Amino acid sequence: MALLDSAPLDVLDAYRTCEFATLGRDGTPLAWPTAVRRRPDGTLLLSTSLAFAQKALNIRRDGRVALLFSDPTGSGLAKPPQIFVGGHADCPDEIMTGPEGAEDYWRMLFERQPHSRSYVSAPMRLVMDWYYLRLLITVTPQQVVVRSPLPLSGAPAAPAGEPAGEPAGAAQLARFPTAVLAARDASGAPVLARTRPVPTGGGFAVDVPADCPAAPGPAALLVHRHDERLNHMHNALVRGELRADGTGWELVPSKVVEPMGSGRVSDAVSVLRSTRRATDRYLSRRGLPRPQVRWAEFRALARDARRS
Repeated sequence: MALLDSAPLDVLDAYRTCEFATLGRDGTPLAWPTAVRRRPDGTLLLSTSLAFAQKALNIRRDGRVALLFSDPTGSGLAKPPQIFVGGHADCPDEIMTGPEGAEDYWRMLFERQPHSRSYVSAPMRLVMDWYYLRLLITVTPQQVVVRSPLPLSGAPAAPAGEPAGEPAGAAQLARFPTAVLAARDASGAPVLARTRPVPTGGGFAVDVPADCPAAPGPAALLVHRHDERLNHMHNALVRGELRADGTGWELVPSKVVEPMGSGRVSDAVSVLRSTRRATDRYLSRRGLPRPQVRWAEFRALARDARRS
Protein backbone atom coordinates (compact mmCIF):
# COMPACT_ATOMS: atom_id res chain seq x y z
CA MET A 1 0.00 0.00 0.00
CA ALA A 2 1.36 3.43 -0.97
CA LEU A 3 1.70 6.00 1.81
CA LEU A 4 -0.68 8.30 -0.06
CA ASP A 5 -3.45 5.70 0.30
CA SER A 6 -3.88 6.84 3.91
CA ALA A 7 -5.45 10.05 2.56
CA PRO A 8 -8.95 10.39 1.05
CA LEU A 9 -7.80 10.06 -2.55
CA ASP A 10 -11.09 11.17 -4.09
CA VAL A 11 -10.75 14.44 -2.21
CA LEU A 12 -7.10 14.88 -3.17
CA ASP A 13 -7.90 14.23 -6.83
CA ALA A 14 -10.76 16.74 -6.79
CA TYR A 15 -8.59 19.67 -5.67
CA ARG A 16 -7.74 21.84 -8.69
CA THR A 17 -4.54 23.21 -7.18
CA CYS A 18 -2.34 22.72 -4.16
CA GLU A 19 0.25 24.88 -2.42
CA PHE A 20 3.72 23.55 -3.23
CA ALA A 21 6.78 24.54 -1.20
CA THR A 22 10.47 24.17 -2.03
CA LEU A 23 13.48 25.51 -0.16
CA GLY A 24 15.22 28.59 -1.54
CA ARG A 25 18.96 29.05 -1.61
CA ASP A 26 18.85 30.82 1.78
CA GLY A 27 16.62 28.13 3.29
CA THR A 28 13.37 30.08 3.05
CA PRO A 29 10.40 27.83 2.19
CA LEU A 30 8.84 29.30 -0.95
CA ALA A 31 5.27 28.24 -1.74
CA TRP A 32 3.28 28.71 -4.93
CA PRO A 33 0.00 27.25 -6.22
CA THR A 34 0.35 24.49 -8.79
CA ALA A 35 -1.61 21.69 -10.43
CA VAL A 36 -0.90 18.09 -9.41
CA ARG A 37 -1.71 14.71 -10.88
CA ARG A 38 -1.65 11.58 -8.72
CA ARG A 39 0.02 8.60 -10.35
CA PRO A 40 -0.99 4.94 -9.88
CA ASP A 41 2.35 4.21 -8.18
CA GLY A 42 1.57 6.61 -5.32
CA THR A 43 3.79 9.46 -6.48
CA LEU A 44 2.62 12.94 -7.47
CA LEU A 45 3.40 14.61 -10.80
CA LEU A 46 3.86 18.36 -11.10
CA SER A 47 5.56 20.49 -13.71
CA THR A 48 7.03 23.94 -14.13
CA SER A 49 7.76 25.94 -17.24
CA LEU A 50 11.30 27.12 -17.94
CA ALA A 51 10.04 30.64 -17.26
CA PHE A 52 9.43 29.71 -13.61
CA ALA A 53 12.25 27.22 -13.17
CA GLN A 54 13.22 28.34 -9.67
CA LYS A 55 11.19 25.48 -8.19
CA ALA A 56 13.26 23.04 -10.24
CA LEU A 57 16.55 24.67 -9.27
CA ASN A 58 15.56 24.57 -5.60
CA ILE A 59 14.68 20.87 -5.84
CA ARG A 60 18.01 20.01 -7.44
CA ARG A 61 19.73 21.72 -4.51
CA ASP A 62 17.47 20.22 -1.79
CA GLY A 63 14.75 17.75 -2.69
CA ARG A 64 12.67 18.20 0.48
CA VAL A 65 9.25 19.59 -0.46
CA ALA A 66 5.75 20.01 0.96
CA LEU A 67 2.28 20.14 -0.55
CA LEU A 68 -0.98 21.30 0.99
CA PHE A 69 -4.37 20.69 -0.60
CA SER A 70 -6.45 23.37 1.10
CA ASP A 71 -8.28 25.56 -1.47
CA PRO A 72 -11.28 23.61 -2.81
CA THR A 73 -12.35 26.23 -5.40
CA GLY A 74 -13.64 24.39 -8.46
CA SER A 75 -13.55 20.96 -6.82
CA GLY A 76 -17.28 20.68 -6.23
CA LEU A 77 -16.56 19.69 -2.62
CA ALA A 78 -18.14 21.40 0.38
CA LYS A 79 -15.76 21.89 3.31
CA PRO A 80 -13.39 19.05 2.38
CA PRO A 81 -10.51 18.09 4.67
CA GLN A 82 -7.11 19.60 4.05
CA ILE A 83 -4.35 17.20 3.04
CA PHE A 84 -0.68 17.85 3.83
CA VAL A 85 2.00 15.84 2.05
CA GLY A 86 5.68 16.05 2.91
CA GLY A 87 8.16 14.27 0.72
CA HIS A 88 11.13 14.23 -1.62
CA ALA A 89 11.08 15.58 -5.17
CA ASP A 90 13.12 14.82 -8.26
CA CYS A 91 13.35 17.10 -11.29
CA PRO A 92 15.63 15.92 -14.12
CA ASP A 93 17.16 18.60 -16.36
CA GLU A 94 15.23 17.29 -19.36
CA ILE A 95 13.15 19.84 -21.22
CA MET A 96 9.83 18.39 -22.31
CA THR A 97 8.59 19.80 -25.62
CA GLY A 98 5.58 17.49 -25.87
CA PRO A 99 3.17 15.72 -23.51
CA GLU A 100 4.83 12.29 -23.61
CA GLY A 101 5.05 10.71 -20.18
CA ALA A 102 2.58 13.27 -18.82
CA GLU A 103 -0.43 12.84 -21.10
CA ASP A 104 -2.87 12.42 -18.20
CA TYR A 105 -1.46 15.54 -16.56
CA TRP A 106 -1.96 17.67 -19.69
CA ARG A 107 -5.37 16.18 -20.38
CA MET A 108 -6.39 17.14 -16.83
CA LEU A 109 -5.18 20.72 -17.36
CA PHE A 110 -7.04 21.07 -20.66
CA GLU A 111 -10.24 19.74 -19.07
CA ARG A 112 -10.07 21.84 -15.92
CA GLN A 113 -8.69 25.01 -17.52
CA PRO A 114 -10.66 25.42 -20.77
CA HIS A 115 -9.10 28.77 -21.71
CA SER A 116 -5.66 27.12 -21.95
CA ARG A 117 -6.82 25.16 -25.02
CA SER A 118 -6.53 28.36 -27.04
CA TYR A 119 -2.80 28.52 -26.30
CA VAL A 120 -2.08 25.67 -28.73
CA SER A 121 -3.56 27.42 -31.77
CA ALA A 122 -2.48 30.44 -33.79
CA PRO A 123 -2.06 33.24 -32.94
CA MET A 124 -1.66 32.49 -29.21
CA ARG A 125 1.06 29.90 -29.68
CA LEU A 126 3.32 32.61 -31.09
CA VAL A 127 3.60 34.10 -27.58
CA MET A 128 2.87 31.05 -25.42
CA ASP A 129 5.59 28.57 -26.40
CA TRP A 130 7.35 29.19 -23.06
CA TYR A 131 4.30 27.72 -21.31
CA TYR A 132 4.84 24.34 -23.00
CA LEU A 133 8.60 24.05 -22.46
CA ARG A 134 8.35 22.13 -19.20
CA LEU A 135 10.35 20.37 -16.53
CA LEU A 136 8.61 17.45 -14.81
CA ILE A 137 8.68 17.12 -11.02
CA THR A 138 7.96 13.81 -9.28
CA VAL A 139 7.20 13.85 -5.56
CA THR A 140 7.52 10.70 -3.46
CA PRO A 141 5.38 11.19 -0.32
CA GLN A 142 7.04 10.50 3.04
CA GLN A 143 4.39 11.98 5.33
CA VAL A 144 0.64 12.49 4.99
CA VAL A 145 -1.53 14.47 7.43
CA VAL A 146 -5.29 14.95 7.02
CA ARG A 147 -6.64 18.09 8.71
CA SER A 148 -10.13 19.41 9.26
CA PRO A 149 -11.18 22.44 7.19
CA LEU A 150 -10.14 25.76 8.66
CA PRO A 151 -13.02 27.01 10.88
CA LEU A 152 -14.99 29.99 9.66
CA SER A 153 -13.77 32.02 12.62
CA GLY A 154 -10.97 31.91 15.12
CA ALA A 155 -8.22 34.21 13.90
CA PRO A 156 -5.32 34.68 16.34
CA ALA A 157 -5.41 37.80 18.47
CA ALA A 158 -2.81 40.49 17.88
CA PRO A 159 -0.42 40.86 20.85
CA ALA A 160 -1.54 43.50 23.35
CA GLY A 161 0.22 46.82 23.17
CA GLU A 162 1.37 46.50 19.57
CA PRO A 163 1.52 49.85 17.78
CA ALA A 164 -0.80 50.38 14.83
CA GLY A 165 0.87 50.15 11.45
CA GLU A 166 0.95 48.50 8.08
CA PRO A 167 3.62 45.79 7.83
CA ALA A 168 4.92 44.85 4.40
CA GLY A 169 2.39 42.65 2.63
CA ALA A 170 -0.59 43.89 4.63
CA ALA A 171 -2.39 45.15 1.52
CA GLN A 172 -1.90 41.85 -0.31
CA LEU A 173 -2.97 39.67 2.63
CA ALA A 174 -6.00 41.85 3.40
CA ARG A 175 -7.61 40.83 0.09
CA PHE A 176 -7.87 37.20 1.24
CA PRO A 177 -9.69 35.63 4.22
CA THR A 178 -6.87 33.13 4.81
CA ALA A 179 -3.26 32.48 3.81
CA VAL A 180 -0.91 29.52 3.78
CA LEU A 181 2.06 29.62 6.13
CA ALA A 182 5.22 28.05 4.69
CA ALA A 183 7.76 27.34 7.45
CA ARG A 184 10.42 24.77 8.35
CA ASP A 185 10.45 22.06 11.00
CA ALA A 186 13.38 21.40 13.32
CA SER A 187 15.18 19.39 10.63
CA GLY A 188 14.81 22.20 8.07
CA ALA A 189 12.16 20.46 5.95
CA PRO A 190 9.28 22.63 4.68
CA VAL A 191 5.86 22.47 6.34
CA LEU A 192 2.59 24.14 5.34
CA ALA A 193 -0.55 25.20 7.18
CA ARG A 194 -3.54 27.37 6.27
CA THR A 195 -4.07 30.17 8.77
CA ARG A 196 -5.60 33.63 9.25
CA PRO A 197 -2.89 36.29 9.54
CA VAL A 198 -3.66 39.25 11.78
CA PRO A 199 -1.56 42.44 11.40
CA THR A 200 0.34 43.29 14.58
CA GLY A 201 2.09 46.48 13.51
CA GLY A 202 5.43 44.79 13.00
CA GLY A 203 4.17 41.65 11.32
CA PHE A 204 1.36 39.11 11.33
CA ALA A 205 0.11 36.91 14.15
CA VAL A 206 -0.57 33.39 12.85
CA ASP A 207 -2.04 30.22 14.32
CA VAL A 208 -0.09 27.02 13.69
CA PRO A 209 -2.00 23.72 14.06
CA ALA A 210 -0.66 21.21 16.54
CA ASP A 211 0.16 18.70 13.79
CA CYS A 212 2.34 21.25 11.95
CA PRO A 213 5.81 21.18 13.60
CA ALA A 214 6.86 24.67 12.53
CA ALA A 215 10.07 26.05 14.03
CA PRO A 216 11.29 29.66 14.27
CA GLY A 217 13.23 30.81 11.23
CA PRO A 218 12.73 31.78 7.58
CA ALA A 219 9.09 31.55 6.54
CA ALA A 220 6.50 33.01 4.17
CA LEU A 221 2.78 33.59 3.75
CA LEU A 222 1.16 32.71 0.43
CA VAL A 223 -2.17 34.00 -0.83
CA HIS A 224 -3.65 32.92 -4.15
CA ARG A 225 -6.93 32.57 -5.94
CA HIS A 226 -8.49 31.23 -9.14
CA ASP A 227 -12.03 30.79 -10.35
CA GLU A 228 -13.95 27.55 -10.98
CA ARG A 229 -12.13 27.08 -14.30
CA LEU A 230 -8.62 27.95 -13.17
CA ASN A 231 -8.84 31.40 -14.70
CA HIS A 232 -8.33 34.89 -13.22
CA MET A 233 -5.39 33.71 -11.16
CA HIS A 234 -3.48 35.87 -8.73
CA ASN A 235 -0.86 35.08 -6.12
CA ALA A 236 1.49 36.88 -3.77
CA LEU A 237 4.15 35.71 -1.34
CA VAL A 238 5.15 37.61 1.79
CA ARG A 239 8.60 36.46 2.85
CA GLY A 240 10.01 36.97 6.33
CA GLU A 241 10.89 35.31 9.63
CA LEU A 242 8.65 33.24 11.88
CA ARG A 243 9.09 34.03 15.56
CA ALA A 244 7.64 32.56 18.76
CA ASP A 245 7.34 34.50 22.01
CA GLY A 246 5.78 31.90 24.28
CA THR A 247 2.23 33.12 23.70
CA GLY A 248 1.96 32.65 19.94
CA TRP A 249 3.57 32.95 16.55
CA GLU A 250 4.35 35.99 14.45
CA LEU A 251 5.70 36.33 10.93
CA VAL A 252 7.84 39.44 10.55
CA PRO A 253 7.84 40.32 6.82
CA SER A 254 10.84 41.46 4.79
CA LYS A 255 9.77 41.18 1.14
CA VAL A 256 6.66 40.84 -1.04
CA VAL A 257 6.74 38.94 -4.34
CA GLU A 258 3.94 39.15 -6.93
CA PRO A 259 5.19 37.23 -10.00
CA MET A 260 2.05 37.88 -12.05
CA GLY A 261 1.73 41.53 -11.07
CA SER A 262 -1.02 43.13 -9.04
CA GLY A 263 -3.85 42.59 -11.52
CA ARG A 264 -3.49 45.60 -13.82
CA VAL A 265 -4.09 45.08 -17.54
CA SER A 266 -0.53 46.24 -18.27
CA ASP A 267 0.78 43.40 -16.10
CA ALA A 268 -0.14 40.83 -18.76
CA VAL A 269 2.27 42.39 -21.26
CA SER A 270 5.01 42.60 -18.63
CA VAL A 271 4.52 38.95 -17.68
CA LEU A 272 4.78 37.79 -21.31
CA ARG A 273 8.02 39.72 -21.72
CA SER A 274 9.52 38.47 -18.48
CA THR A 275 8.57 34.85 -19.13
CA ARG A 276 10.24 34.93 -22.54
CA ARG A 277 13.39 36.47 -21.06
CA ALA A 278 13.46 33.93 -18.24
CA THR A 279 13.06 31.06 -20.71
CA ASP A 280 15.89 32.41 -22.88
CA ARG A 281 18.06 32.80 -19.78
CA TYR A 282 17.51 29.18 -18.69
CA LEU A 283 18.45 27.91 -22.15
CA SER A 284 21.41 30.29 -22.58
CA ARG A 285 23.02 29.17 -19.32
CA ARG A 286 22.98 25.61 -20.65
CA GLY A 287 24.10 26.52 -24.15
CA LEU A 288 20.87 25.21 -25.66
CA PRO A 289 18.89 26.51 -28.65
CA ARG A 290 15.22 27.23 -28.13
CA PRO A 291 13.40 23.88 -28.63
CA GLN A 292 10.38 23.57 -30.89
CA VAL A 293 7.14 22.77 -29.11
CA ARG A 294 5.33 19.73 -30.55
CA TRP A 295 2.11 21.61 -31.08
CA ALA A 296 0.24 18.85 -32.92
CA GLU A 297 0.43 16.53 -29.91
CA PHE A 298 -0.82 19.20 -27.55
CA ARG A 299 -3.65 20.12 -29.95
CA ALA A 300 -4.76 16.48 -30.05
CA LEU A 301 -5.01 16.37 -26.26
CA ALA A 302 -6.86 19.70 -26.20
CA ARG A 303 -9.37 18.35 -28.73
CA ASP A 304 -9.91 15.22 -26.59
CA ALA A 305 -10.49 17.40 -23.52
CA ARG A 306 -13.02 19.54 -25.40
CA ARG A 307 -15.03 16.47 -26.35
CA SER A 308 -15.04 14.99 -22.81
